[in-house]
Amino acid sequence: MTANEPDILSDFADRFAPEHTALLIIDMQKDFCLDGFATSRAGRPLDAARAIIPTLETLLDAARRSGVLVCHVGFWTLEQHLSDTAPWLAQRRRATYASDRIAMEGSEGADFIEPLSPQPGEPVIRKHRYSAFKGTDLDMVLRSRGIRSVVPTGVSTNVCVESTLRDAFETGHYTALPRDACASWDMDLHNATLKTANARFGLVCDSADLIKAWTGEPQ
Repeated sequence: MTANEPDILSDFADRFAPEHTALLIIDMQKDFCLDGFATSRAGRPLDAARAIIPTLETLLDAARRSGVLVCHVGFWTLEQHLSDTAPWLAQRRRATYASDRIAMEGSEGADFIEPLSPQPGEPVIRKHRYSAFKGTDLDMVLRSRGIRSVVPTGVSTNVCVESTLRDAFETGHYTALPRDACASWDMDLHNATLKTANARFGLVCDSADLIKAWTGEPQ
């Protein structure tokens, strides 16, 4: 190590110690997870998204018990196209299993699903793009709490989770992507993101690895 090289947290438990780690639960909203809501009506298969809910419940409980900062990130589309640009709208209308009316402001579809709903004091981040860092106060929230490490989870692995992971890394955070706590409508795309993330943006792990780091409990 050279004289000016920053100290690197090499050990997994040190890197993701609860006092400087944030768990981001991304887009676990009715429109993305439940039958009868927006993406279901667009034909999106939801089995994978629903399958991670129990894992996320366990991870969320461990985070809360250990003092990890929990941030609930939700898509939030403004009425009257106030959050839309022409390129964004054009792409949303041709995107797979999507539409430009997902998670409309104030709608039931924008609500977080009940098992993962925020508790008082937990930050709620409303985003208008795929990344939780674009046009939000997430970066300020993390910096004000001295957060060094970020764990993005939820849906979809290859879109909002990956976009957030990349921005977390590029704004100076360690990242871990738990493979069993995120999902996509196409698990080939999910697996491609895991491969890319591990190669360039952070560590791919299991949720059990994080729980052990946070609680010290044997897995």
